[in-house]
Amino acid sequence: MKKIILSGGGTGGHIYPAVSVAEALKKRFGEEVEILFVGAEGKMEMSLIPNLGYNIKGLTIAGLQRRLTLKNFALPYYVLRSLNQARRIIKEFKPDVVAGFGGYASAPIVFVAQMMGVPTIIQEQNSYAGLVNKIVGGRAKSVCVAYEGMERFFDKEKIVYTGNPLRSAFGSKTIDRNEAYAHYGLKEGVPTILVVGGSLGTRTLNNMMKSWILTLGGEAPVQVVWQTGRFYEKEMRAFLANYPTKNITLVPFIDRMDYAYEIADVVISRSGACTVSELCLAAKPTLFVPSPNVAEDHQTKNARALVDKGAAMMVSDAEATDCGISTALKMVADEALLAKLSKNIAKLATPDAAERVADEIVKQIKA
Repeated sequence: MKKIILSGGGTGGHIYPAVSVAEALKKRFGEEVEILFVGAEGKMEMSLIPNLGYNIKGLTIAGLQRRLTLKNFALPYYVLRSLNQARRIIKEFKPDVVAGFGGYASAPIVFVAQMMGVPTIIQEQNSYAGLVNKIVGGRAKSVCVAYEGMERFFDKEKIVYTGNPLRSAFGSKTIDRNEAYAHYGLKEGVPTILVVGGSLGTRTLNNMMKSWILTLGGEAPVQVVWQTGRFYEKEMRAFLANYPTKNITLVPFIDRMDYAYEIADVVISRSGACTVSELCLAAKPTLFVPSPNVAEDHQTKNARALVDKGAAMMVSDAEATDCGISTALKMVADEALLAKLSKNIAKLATPDAAERVADEIVKQIKA
């Protein structure tokens, strides 16, 4: 029986890659593998992971606040407590290997595993390494990455390009295009823009849409699927009720992202690591609006990595309200540009990323 710990948490960007690798391991070994997730108490993984059929243990851990706050004075207590909890988990579970996927939840378990002689690997989703992975990367046996140039942060000899593991097959060619249009009540053959700001939503992209709608006079020149996020849904529906506009479909949350990508001629999106990987698989021409409110401004670096390869376009968060939609409309009207962007972004896709990370885990078990 192979015993593996997977750890990452706090956000979906750390959790879903770990889940996709768990699925790859289960598919490969069936009942011959036992997987335990380790997350942070009180975070989304503690309910999400059990709902997916996996066991999870929670650590009492708090992240370092990047501003002066009293919460940081309690950090040593949480660090010591989480290290003791991690040591207990490893002694009881006796893993063959521990894999960390970033986020402060993974730091204690990966660090303790390394101190106890258990092989570890880490997976870095972004083009700029996170603090946790930079701390534990030196002792990891393998560092799985999704971007070039990561030798800035890790030992070149340990780096393995795997791409970012994704659960959903966004690159599937079996999607029924008619079903996709019908799902959103849209017409085939009409240029379509998808504005997506994540499950909670993005104030900047919503303000961008509001500013544009005020100039339209009741009808948009293209079809738009406007994903507001659940947090902003009530506010944005009230706005659209006051300024009804044809060709704009407002949804709080996109339950069929594969359908949304299928019908979109251009996507306007943030540039979190998993989102970027989805768009590569879907081969969608994209206008990135990186969030400035993330560690090390890594979303800008993620987007820039694609822009520099002619695989996407980008406007800053500060520029988006004024020129986001106008830039997307110029993109929609330029068929040659769309074809180039689609071709170049598709080159960056790694549909077998989960299997590649699983390969690195298995290597450590056999070592």
